[in-house]
Amino acid sequence: MGVIFLVLQFKEINQGKPVWQILVVDDEPAVCGAIKMMFEYDGHKVQTANSGKEALVLLEQGRFDLVTTDFSMPGMNGDALAAAIKNRLPNQPVLMISANGAIAKSFGDPLPGVDLVISKPFSLEDLRNAIAKVLPGI
Repeated sequence: MGVIFLVLQFKEINQGKPVWQILVVDDEPAVCGAIKMMFEYDGHKVQTANSGKEALVLLEQGRFDLVTTDFSMPGMNGDALAAAIKNRLPNQPVLMISANGAIAKSFGDPLPGVDLVISKPFSLEDLRNAIAKVLPGI
């Protein structure tokens, strides 16, 4: 009789829901921290970046289930970051969270590289709904 090995891809579970690895990109530390806290409240693991350049470095070093980005940032706007991410990682979900949501959407509908745009201010429920739209298995 032979031995059968079963390999399963394990996704950490928290209270019946997946735990996602999330990268939050926002040039305003208070906003970045608030978004991080909201994700962590739901049990997700979060890293933050204060610029598009820093985010691209983190994406080279690790894997994320979701990237969130602000639209207006110095050096590299969120739409340019999203395009750079999709160029490197075509299947990487990107959520834009911006006070300039209407402006961001006017640049292109949809914005190249952005899977969904939500406007600031937003609630925890808005964030949960956005995750459910861009990530499988919710």
